[in-house]
Amino acid sequence: MAGGGAIYPDLEGKSVIVTGGGSGIGSAIVRAFARQKAKVGFIDIAEAPSRALAAELGGQVHFELADLTDIDALRAAIAAIRDRHGPIDVLVNNAARDDRHATPDVTPAYFDERIAVNLKHQFFAAQAVLPDMVARGAGAIVNFGSISWMSGSGGMAIYTAAKSAVLGLTGSLARDYGPHNVRVNAIAPGWILTERQKEKWITPEGEAQMLAAQCLKRWLKPEEIARFAVFLASDEASACTSQHYVVDGGWV
Repeated sequence: MAGGGAIYPDLEGKSVIVTGGGSGIGSAIVRAFARQKAKVGFIDIAEAPSRALAAELGGQVHFELADLTDIDALRAAIAAIRDRHGPIDVLVNNAARDDRHATPDVTPAYFDERIAVNLKHQFFAAQAVLPDMVARGAGAIVNFGSISWMSGSGGMAIYTAAKSAVLGLTGSLARDYGPHNVRVNAIAPGWILTERQKEKWITPEGEAQMLAAQCLKRWLKPEEIARFAVFLASDEASACTSQHYVVDGGWV
């Protein structure tokens, strides 16, 4: 399944930014755009795996180290990618962390940190690239949500709140920038088989629950989400904007 899928000639040479591109779904997205011969810049806080990925994929892929909760650092990383690859054509707001948290233990500081990790940077990354898209008269933004708030998941109330808020962000940006031919959509992945999920959250009980809930009786792979993100960025999705696409194997 890795490396497969359609080729969209309009993406060749486009300047693409992927947040959280160093591992998991993000690295699959970086690989998928590189396969389209796009110029891919990705931002991540995990330096070693990110540098290894950029080295593996070659000169068309560039890594910028930044903590996305530091908005000045995020802006600087986007500026560095622009300097290297030119004005931004596509933004994929993938970065997030699904850390569990018990409601009685949440402090105001922790609440703010979870919102910063899972929502705030999406707005400011979009704010930073939208002038490029407006100037060109075209662009695509893909924001990542989650099915967690739709499937009744507990144990991470701030995460599910942030991910549901991605819909409001997506719809408003799509409305404001549609006149400039900028498309903004959201993807809500289901439970995807990444190394992080294997290490932290997958249990036999959880796997059984997933298999019972999904129409497709198998684990979904990062490459399947990446291919859909690439489609939404391509001209094949030219009439798609202000939409929320659930890619979860039929869970919700």
